[in-house]
Amino acid sequence: MDVRLTNEQRQLRDAAAKLATELGPGSVADLDDAARAARLEKVVDTTGWRALRSDGASGVEVALVAEEFGRGLVDVPFLGPVLADDLRGQIDGQRWTVAVDGRAIDALGADRALMVSGDRLEAATVGDRLPGADLTRVDAVVTGKPEPIGELSDERAGRWFALALVATTADLLGTSRGAQASAVEYAKIREQYGHAIGSYQAVAHLLAESQALIEGSVSVLRHAAWAVDELPVSEAIQAARIAKLYCARAARTICETAIQVHGGIGNTWECLAHVYLRRALTSTELFPVRLEEIDCGLS
Repeated sequence: MDVRLTNEQRQLRDAAAKLATELGPGSVADLDDAARAARLEKVVDTTGWRALRSDGASGVEVALVAEEFGRGLVDVPFLGPVLADDLRGQIDGQRWTVAVDGRAIDALGADRALMVSGDRLEAATVGDRLPGADLTRVDAVVTGKPEPIGELSDERAGRWFALALVATTADLLGTSRGAQASAVEYAKIREQYGHAIGSYQAVAHLLAESQALIEGSVSVLRHAAWAVDELPVSEAIQAARIAKLYCARAARTICETAIQVHGGIGNTWECLAHVYLRRALTSTELFPVRLEEIDCGLS
């Protein structure tokens, strides 16, 4: 495995990062800015990144975009459409997402949802919006009786499941990075007793521990993303499960630390820290992994 990104992958990552930084919500109030969201939707749609897999992109490339979108709290659909694209491609004029446990995920603007049921691929209509903790993504009900639209081999279904785990794991890493960046920036400007709070060891050590968790998350995710296309399907799923479990634990710790570093303001609605935590907890529960599902322990 060569962990280095190619020039094309670095350009993809940089483009996704630039988009997320410029058009993602910079505050909680921005989440209600319809004009900003419309511009973001238009640009994401123009990039074609929701059809990465049918365009021949690797699991690494899907993960790079998902990570940057998580970091920037991008609040237009990506995860659901890109997973739907991996299952069936873009062959009609409808907007597709995927459904998990009868709930269409990342379903803003979606018409139809795909479901994997054993070796069958089924489709249903996306209905009304559902309430949820994540303020940046919309889930919806699935209406009507699911209709079978094809069959999946064990290999095909396994590869898709590994990609789903990797994409949600990449989102977790992105939210971790975003929360950490906000905490570090706050620690530089918030002063107590005439000094920036980041100069005190108690705060600096918290942030250093979070950064160590991020570096570990990067390593385990990169391997899992590479494994989606390069390892036997059972090994790819195992690598993705380990990455999901590690990064989910790390993301919760990092996001909670960010709230702690922000102090009192971190517990207010106006601080973005809780938006990162909400997104991290939601991504953790999408395709969840239990410790019993892997054959090695994690400290």
